Amino acid sequence: MANRNRVIYQSEGLFVSEDASSTGVNAHEQLGRVQSANYSFTINRQDVNQYGDLARIDSLVLDPPTVNVDFSYLLADGFNERALGFFVQNSGGANTQRGGGALAYSTGSFSSGHLVATSGVNLYIVTSPDGVDLNQGGLGEALNNSDTTIGIGNCYISDYSLDLSVGSLPTVSVTMEGANMRSISDSGLTGSPAINQANGEPIGMDIELPNPTKDGGITGAYTNGGAIIALRPGDVTVSLADVAGESLADIAGDDGAHIQSVSISLPLARSPLQRLGSKFPFARTVDFPVEISMNVSAVMNDTQSANLTNILESGVQDVSFEILDPTGGDPAIRGELKSVRLDSQSFSSSIGANKTVDLTFSTQVSGPHDAENGFFMSGCGWTTVFQ
Repeated sequence: MANRNRVIYQSEGLFVSEDASSTGVNAHEQLGRVQSANYSFTINRQDVNQYGDLARIDSLVLDPPTVNVDFSYLLADGFNERALGFFVQNSGGANTQRGGGALAYSTGSFSSGHLVATSGVNLYIVTSPDGVDLNQGGLGEALNNSDTTIGIGNCYISDYSLDLSVGSLPTVSVTMEGANMRSISDSGLTGSPAINQANGEPIGMDIELPNPTKDGGITGAYTNGGAIIALRPGDVTVSLADVAGESLADIAGDDGAHIQSVSISLPLARSPLQRLGSKFPFARTVDFPVEISMNVSAVMNDTQSANLTNILESGVQDVSFEILDPTGGDPAIRGELKSVRLDSQSFSSSIGANKTVDLTFSTQVSGPHDAENGFFMSGCGWTTVFQ
């Protein structure tokens, strides 16, 4: 391996596997529009002391290591979400919707793929030689002695967050928990970082990653419009009409409060299940109930007739957002939170600043086939993942 003076973003790419046991090139995808990637591990040890010795006589590992990963990327057509195991409706068929047809929602919720027991997925951070753009041939036809790989095995998503705000590109942040980390250098092969969760032993198989490309699997609503580079805040529409009656501020329609930001958080915290005879958890199960939150911040312009005592008796409503594809004008991404309730509403006013209102809504993750509750997403991308 050639010596590097440094590693910067031009040389790195982030790949994800279909599951922890995946080995073939078709069972891996490169995530597109990645902006950052951070990963770490912590070894938890317990000191062993005894009478007659001031210092410890040993330090033993009793708990599995803590492996954390977080990364962010620009929201596009839903390809990254599908590669990460989320359900995005209309993907694979968006090229039949070019006539301006609306993207339909599914009976499957966005997080349904993460509610079943799995062995997790593997992440790979590939680094090309110093000064070589990875997406312009850094891997060549196959991994070579100048490329290095850091693999993180048996990863589970613990949080998915989407941020839409004025002056910023729509961005997704993902946090994952893993079981193992492995680096490979000076080799034409990449070893799997996954472990067998039943016995805690490394799988030990070599895997093959696809050649990196500029757009990965990201497409657009029109084949002749090219892949979506990034979605723009000016193409975002947020619909709060259903919950307008629960707000003291006027938040409905174009004449309502001027929305500045929307953030959606989907936490999927998991509990590691352990047993005697194994160094690692044999499973990581989602902690239920899972509450999805949506925070809206807006510049306030007017109030409307409303009474908190009546709001207390209100039922559940739906809120949604839509982002147009800059290359064609059709919807690129649509999201909807169904059966939400208003949790809080706060007003802020001071000298020299616009008066603002902040609203927080929440709903809960429901079963995979529940079409009435939870978070749903549609995307215009037609690239099929893991094929």
